[in-house]
Amino acid sequence: KSGHRHIWRRRQALSRSTRAELQFPVSRVDRLLREGHYAQRLSSVTPIFLAGILEYLTSNILELAGKEANNNRRVRITPEHVETAVNQNQQLSCLFEEDTHSQVDELPQPRKK
Repeated sequence: KSGHRHIWRRRQALSRSTRAELQFPVSRVDRLLREGHYAQRLSSVTPIFLAGILEYLTSNILELAGKEANNNRRVRITPEHVETAVNQNQQLSCLFEEDTHSQVDELPQPRKK
């Protein structure tokens, strides 16, 4: 036998955001989903998926707003640049329309017996 003793080292804890390679906080999204009581039960993947969607949307909006700021010869993105960028993009403007109803509201409701 060799004289080496095997020393077990505890691996550094990785946040769920780090594991999912996201910048957005998965744990905070999880907490807000639970506190909001949107459903009785939540899959463990749900907050990761939602954080990913939010991060994706945010990065796209910021990219467009950055181009808008650049077009106006500005270095700093302002709320006006964000608004213009969103309004000029068909999908994003549709997403942020104020008079849109939830898709769920438009589904035909089952008749009560």
